[in-house]
Amino acid sequence: MPKYLVIVESPTKVKTIRKFLGKNYAVMASNGHVRDLPKSQVGVDIAQDFEPKYITIRGKGELLASLRKEAKKADKIYLATDPDREGEAISWHLVTALNLENRTYQRITFNEITKNAVKNSLKNPRDIDMDLVDAQQARRVLDRVVGYEISPLLWAKVKRGLSAGRVQSVALRIICDREKEINDFIPREYYTLDAILSVEGEKQPLAAAFYGDKSGKLDIDDKESLDGIMKACEKEAFRVDSVNRRKKERKSPLPFTTSTMQQEASKALNFSVQKTMRVAQQLYEGIDIKGHGTVGLITYLRTDSTRVSAEAQAAASDFIKAHFGEEYLAAAPNEGKSRGNIQDAHEAIRPADIALVPSEIRDSLSRDQLRLYQLIWKRFVASRMTPAVFETTTIRFAAGEYVFSSAASKRVFDGYMQVYTGTDEKEEAKNRVVGNIDEKSKVKLAEFDEKQHFTQAPAHFTEASLVRTLEELGIGRPSTYSPTISTILKRHYIAKEGKNLIVTELGEVVDMIMRESFPKVVDKSFTADMETRLDEVEEGKLEWKDILRDFYPEFETSVQKAEKEIEKVKIEDEVTDVICENCGRNMVIKFGPHGKFLACPGFPECRNTKPYLEKIGVQCPKCGKDIVARRSPKGRRFYGCEGYPECDFVSWQMPVKKKCPDCGGYMVIKGKNLVCANRECGHVEANTAQDDEP
Repeated sequence: MPKYLVIVESPTKVKTIRKFLGKNYAVMASNGHVRDLPKSQVGVDIAQDFEPKYITIRGKGELLASLRKEAKKADKIYLATDPDREGEAISWHLVTALNLENRTYQRITFNEITKNAVKNSLKNPRDIDMDLVDAQQARRVLDRVVGYEISPLLWAKVKRGLSAGRVQSVALRIICDREKEINDFIPREYYTLDAILSVEGEKQPLAAAFYGDKSGKLDIDDKESLDGIMKACEKEAFRVDSVNRRKKERKSPLPFTTSTMQQEASKALNFSVQKTMRVAQQLYEGIDIKGHGTVGLITYLRTDSTRVSAEAQAAASDFIKAHFGEEYLAAAPNEGKSRGNIQDAHEAIRPADIALVPSEIRDSLSRDQLRLYQLIWKRFVASRMTPAVFETTTIRFAAGEYVFSSAASKRVFDGYMQVYTGTDEKEEAKNRVVGNIDEKSKVKLAEFDEKQHFTQAPAHFTEASLVRTLEELGIGRPSTYSPTISTILKRHYIAKEGKNLIVTELGEVVDMIMRESFPKVVDKSFTADMETRLDEVEEGKLEWKDILRDFYPEFETSVQKAEKEIEKVKIEDEVTDVICENCGRNMVIKFGPHGKFLACPGFPECRNTKPYLEKIGVQCPKCGKDIVARRSPKGRRFYGCEGYPECDFVSWQMPVKKKCPDCGGYMVIKGKNLVCANRECGHVEANTAQDDEP
């Protein structure tokens, strides 16, 4: 019998895939890339037409030796790395690293790790797609040239350890632009006015919002205008001008892409982008499900397509008819609006087997896995269902020349909303009671309800809103959103306050240098256009080195000019009120591999350091000192008194200033609620300001 070797990327997949194949198949993992550009140098021979110099990644020697040994035993080798540019490049590198040039090898891909998908891929092997490989090489070499030529400049002019990148620098610029908008924002006063009307035959009064006059909508910009409107309306009799009742459909949502999954998981589950991708990877690679063994629960997690295979659509149709009824099955799925720059190689993110209902396999999943799988499962099922139908009633009231409006909405058919309601979805209008009002109904003004408001500055970016903006601008691709945000957080160019992304002083300095010296690199349109050109390489329309040939000459001139013109910038460490017990200086905050720590500014004469205790602005309920955030030996975040060990207060959940209204004890954040820490009390209330989960 012939022997076959299947090489995948992740060791987790090995167990899942091995179960689907017979004894003649050996399944091994490459653990990601086996060759890459060297870390110690640029690794690109610019003089030789940007030829990359690949080397074996340090620490991979033993792994490659075992792969070569197994490859020699095999009659045929299948390269089954991930179905994207990166995976294609890993397969290409494996050919060289394992000396497969004169051996029988082929490439296989599967969008989901299920028995059918894996076996079908073995029936339809192909050659390595060099257009995909070249698109990855173009991105890798371009990013290496930009990073390795600008980063040393930042080290010399600002401080060591900094980095610049083609996508990360644009993301930083977008955040800095928003910060400037917020800082420059000047609030503007405005007013809203509701007329509280009593309606003949109705017990409840009706609130109607000021709309404008017969010419159209009007804003109330000042108190003088407000008083004038109220004075004029008080002299007039209110009457029903029109009643408009109609039915309105709300389309079912599209299945998830990478970015929409990241956004919805942030809002619905409080997951960071990085956490979403980590948990989704686990679901894709395979989970041991009771009664099923190890199976991949979702399709490939890096995609910007909403396409769904005919097989998955048929399975969804059968499931919906069986569990909800024929009337809930959409005649045709919601296709959404098509947009450019879509890589349609993969399907949308969906459950690999719709029959694996979240509630039935919950015991096999961790809490985070269950919550994300449930979100993906519900979204996909909803995407194949009929629209929800609302009956909306809009009533216009006239008072002289002015118009007031009241609206109400009720759902008459739930459609897809029986399964899924997105975080951005709201009822069509406030559920005001409108009763049986028509044009003949008599109404009378009871009182006015006027309110003063001020316009709000734009909101800070969150991880979710930044991903949405990057996608809308065409910057980056599904595989780059998470590492881009992680990098600028790790470099301390931005910091997280709750969910908000805030620019640091260091980030402002780096952004200023990049804008002044490398305007093209941080230009949003240029970066988006570069993504389009990389897509053209993948499609075989463009030779990959042409991108470098066009880009590099102007870039090199900018680097040389910046080296001469940029002045050295000193970033001062943040000084604290903690006194160094060795020399009496005020200690400063430094950043290390594991986050912030306190260090004496007298280094190297004084080398004293100590942990940085981050105060959360809440006093210890036991002794009154500040509560600080700490990390357990396993890295889990918890909260304790800064007076430890004298005070032993500790809490896994974050305490808040608000006291329990029932027992007066301290309260903690738990999910989307505030909960009394006293279990005997049990008070729970909604939390309006939530932080990301660690």
